[in-house]
Amino acid sequence: MANYVVEAKEQMIQEMKRYYASNLVEKLPPGALFVAKLSGCMITAYRSGKVLFQGKDAEKEVGRWDGRDSGQAKEENFTTVSAIGSDEVGTGDYFGPVVVVAAYVAKEQINTMKRLEVKDSKQLTDEMITRLAPALMDHLHYAPAILSNPEYNRWQQRGMPQTKIKALLHNKAIGKLMNALPQLPDAIIIDQFIERNLYFRYLEGERDVIREHVYCIPKAETVHIAVAAASIIARYLFLQELDHLSETVGIELPKGAGEQVDKAAARLIQAHGEAILHSCAKLHFANTEKARRIANR
Repeated sequence: MANYVVEAKEQMIQEMKRYYASNLVEKLPPGALFVAKLSGCMITAYRSGKVLFQGKDAEKEVGRWDGRDSGQAKEENFTTVSAIGSDEVGTGDYFGPVVVVAAYVAKEQINTMKRLEVKDSKQLTDEMITRLAPALMDHLHYAPAILSNPEYNRWQQRGMPQTKIKALLHNKAIGKLMNALPQLPDAIIIDQFIERNLYFRYLEGERDVIREHVYCIPKAETVHIAVAAASIIARYLFLQELDHLSETVGIELPKGAGEQVDKAAARLIQAHGEAILHSCAKLHFANTEKARRIANR
């Protein structure tokens, strides 16, 4: 039986109670505000703000409320199912592309991933990622979506927010992976950068949008190991792309968006002119103006 939990504020819970008024039952479990019994779903709202949906139609009922509040629907026991995890890197780095990777971990592979000590890439050094990622890429089905700096700058200059850029790339990577899988996943889990309803709003008008069993969950690497695996592969591919760009422009391009980045960008401007930044940097970052001032001293 499917179980879903929505975190809801008081106003939303009251709205739910009014909506299910004809389905309310009198007997309540401890801590409950209301219980509604539908033919295919039992809904229990608790004083803690959690609303539990149970039954064969639970996902359908959750869909009425998912994204209506700051809460996020989450299926319980995600950790043991076969799932696609999707994560991105590079959005906070001045140099280098944006890389999204979707990775599939079947439930039979979960223990292997744990033995490999797969965890969120932010908890690993780049050296550890360089050693671990090739093994994951050999073991797992995965698909990348890499947005080069020139294309990123064109999208951004047309007024596209970074959140939409990320939504497009996640959907692209997930779609590519779905086409390559021998079987459908039980869940598709995106490390949340935006609420689920807004994620799909950014994808309106796009072709081939993956919608079924898609969840946007904060700190999703703790919910399913597929997200952690995706983050490691994405970081590895980003580092490879950054190395390639460094060879192309003739200097080592630093990661992040700190002072060392300003200085490197200024060196590029002095050596090649500002136009070179279009090929290797995210121009709308404040680093561009800082580098310009340094180069003109």
